[in-house]
Amino acid sequence: MWLFLWVIFTLGMLMPGKLSLKLQYEGDQVLHIVPETFQQVQLLQHLCNSLLLDLWKPLLPEDIGAGEDLHMRVPAPLVQDVKDNLDQHMISYSVLIPDVQELVDQSMPRERSSPRQVPEGYDYTQYHPMEEIYQWMTEIQNSNSELVTQHYLGNTVEDRPMYYLQISKPSDKTKKIIWMDCGIHAREWIAPAFCQWFVKEILQNYKSDPKISRFLSNLDLYILPVLNIDGYIYSWEKDRLWRKNRSPYMNGTCYGTDLNRNFNSSWGSVGVSYNCSSIIFCGSGPESEPETKAVAQLIEKKKSDILCYLTIHSYGQYILIPYGYTTEPASNSEELMYVAEKAAAALTEKYGTSYEVGSTSLILYSNSGSSRDWAHMIGIPFSYTFELRDTGTHGFVLPADQIQPTCEETMLAVTTIIDYVDHKYFPGRAVMLFSSSLGLSLYLSIVLTWTVS
Repeated sequence: MWLFLWVIFTLGMLMPGKLSLKLQYEGDQVLHIVPETFQQVQLLQHLCNSLLLDLWKPLLPEDIGAGEDLHMRVPAPLVQDVKDNLDQHMISYSVLIPDVQELVDQSMPRERSSPRQVPEGYDYTQYHPMEEIYQWMTEIQNSNSELVTQHYLGNTVEDRPMYYLQISKPSDKTKKIIWMDCGIHAREWIAPAFCQWFVKEILQNYKSDPKISRFLSNLDLYILPVLNIDGYIYSWEKDRLWRKNRSPYMNGTCYGTDLNRNFNSSWGSVGVSYNCSSIIFCGSGPESEPETKAVAQLIEKKKSDILCYLTIHSYGQYILIPYGYTTEPASNSEELMYVAEKAAAALTEKYGTSYEVGSTSLILYSNSGSSRDWAHMIGIPFSYTFELRDTGTHGFVLPADQIQPTCEETMLAVTTIIDYVDHKYFPGRAVMLFSSSLGLSLYLSIVLTWTVS
């Protein structure tokens, strides 16, 4: 009976859209469950596997655990049967999202009566399709040519160009690099929104904000606003909840590799699938995807200069440190945790939003082939994954009215990390920002402080 309903539902999900067939989620619900016993865990695993339910947290049925949050999207035709089944087995649940399509509709930008002017009229509190992000990148460079350069990185599976922005204050000093990428997973729209916000804030405030001014004197910022461009476009035009890139497999019968399972960091060992229909399919080999390879080649080339690797995701409100593929701590895990906790505290000060800090394998789930683990493994000392708002109320479909507060608080966390890295590797240059009347004693105190730390 359930299988019949599922087939009918799947055929009915493709509804005529304005430009193309678009997947609809009308009546789909996201349920929140905290299984209490091993028996409940087993039943939920069977339920998810037999009905092919879309797990939002965790991503794999085998990662469902007693006492751990479970978020699952249930297609409309199955909602009542699933709820009845849970009631029958006395498994408590609550409805996180009563209608997924309503949230999808709310997250779409308002109708535009005229072409958007960028960057002056660019609305950073709305989500933007890729066409507008491409235009924004070009205009940001043109309007800030003394500071910003747009660089070609490579092409996607569907032959779209990938570009990153380099923000670099002219200097005759040797400078190091901070890397940030957003949008490795297509449905996590808040991530590219933050990358754009970050660029805006740096360019608007670098002359007036001493912290930004200081780290730009020592560090160049490399920002990749959308890593998974094909997937991002697909999430706008066809399926809002699409996660992977758009690589065809099995003669085009299934599509997409999870790019954050495709890096050469214990690739394919844990927390992945070899089934190309899975949302965590790891590809045919490490760096099998052109998007992964393009990023990896640039990072490898510049790894001796990159001090910090930041990759922005959603959702869950975490700052994650290496590693995901093992519970063994990173060599500098204490320092990574210290800095992450400072960042989380800075973030909380803005709106009271609470973030959990720790290694992926210990506080979230095990996974291999992640960019964060790979970056640390090749020698980049500071490597973090941010999982932005929220904790499940909206999940991957964060409403546009949360873009600004999310970006404002995340900005505080990210600049806290960059500021720490800056002071760690360029301690002596801090003296340049202080009055010379403080004299030698201040210089010595700064040098001694950083020597001891």
